[in-house]
Amino acid sequence: MDITYKVEFFTDWHCGSGLSAGAYVAALVVKDSDGLPYLPGKTVKGLLREAAEDIAALRSGDDDELRESRMAEIRKGFGHFDENDDSGHGALRGTAHFTNAVIPSMERQAITAGALQPYIYRTISSTAIGDDGTAVDKSLRRMEVTAPCVLKGKILNLPDGKDFREIITDAMRYIKRLGQNRNRGLGRCSLSPIQSEQ
Repeated sequence: MDITYKVEFFTDWHCGSGLSAGAYVAALVVKDSDGLPYLPGKTVKGLLREAAEDIAALRSGDDDELRESRMAEIRKGFGHFDENDDSGHGALRGTAHFTNAVIPSMERQAITAGALQPYIYRTISSTAIGDDGTAVDKSLRRMEVTAPCVLKGKILNLPDGKDFREIITDAMRYIKRLGQNRNRGLGRCSLSPIQSEQ
């Protein structure tokens, strides 16, 4: 089974590329070959796994057997490291595959046809404030952010049965922010499934 999902951003957001634009911008947004922002599948997978594990722990309470059953489903879908693996690799791949979440095709075509990519981004600045209430010398940092938008992605090859689908759906509802500087108001969003396919 596959799930198509959407990420709807309500505020500016930043998913970093690890690159900078020199002295002007310290952190650039990750972009595809058309200069459009996206969320890497591995980022979505990591967020959903963390949320799924938190939910499993909360809902299991003191029932260790129930918790282990839920964690086994999570490991089956997401993969895990096996400390008992004698091969030295230890990583076991999960069945689910997470695609990048991208701007939907109609919007993508309109943006690229009009060469509107520069209007999707803006730069914000921040600085450290010292104990005396003034800016700390040489602490000014600029970050590129993406305007609120909607992205769509897919989760392919979910494990059979409804358990993992329910785990993923619950984990999506759990995520309210993503990307860098979530604690400063960036990346407020909602994730939701929009279609399931056999």
